[in-house]
Amino acid sequence: MAPFLDPGGPAVNETQYEAEVKELTWGWWLLFLVGVLSMVAGVIILFKPGDSLATLAVIAGIFLLVDGILELAESLMRGTRNRGMVALIGALTAIVGVLLIRHPIGGVAAIALLIGLWLIAIGVIRFVTAFEEYEHRGWHAFAGVVELIAGVVIVANPDIGFATLAVLVGIAFILNGIGMSALGWGIRGVRQEALRAA
Repeated sequence: MAPFLDPGGPAVNETQYEAEVKELTWGWWLLFLVGVLSMVAGVIILFKPGDSLATLAVIAGIFLLVDGILELAESLMRGTRNRGMVALIGALTAIVGVLLIRHPIGGVAAIALLIGLWLIAIGVIRFVTAFEEYEHRGWHAFAGVVELIAGVVIVANPDIGFATLAVLVGIAFILNGIGMSALGWGIRGVRQEALRAA
């Protein structure tokens, strides 16, 4: 008869637990969507829609702007860890995206420098915050190192050709997309398991 002594207790706990899980994991699809967009942008850049510097800048800029806006939206969620860091990444990414779309500066060197500096900043931030993640820690650290190396190579050689720049940026975008999609899908799995258990 023990379960009937406090009929509201377990139900309240389960409902509270379920609400917390929903709040912390509802944005899994945002991460997954950004990851897919990143992979698509990377593939488009990698396989050259045209040897046009403007095309590369606009494709990269559109993705970065969308990514930045989604990162800023994520930073406003109560369940997000390191909200300040996520907001900083979002703001930085959106600014670089707008600069690339507007294309106020011309030449491979200028665009390479802008993308290279962004890759270095994002790579460092991703690598440092990787050790605060509970899952996919190794992947985040690896992606951060790759982005950092790609950024350093681009900044160190700002006069690289269009083809080399496209390959480096495309690979960085694809790796970033795989990491974010895997993280989003992992959060989805945690959400479903927790809700089933509740």
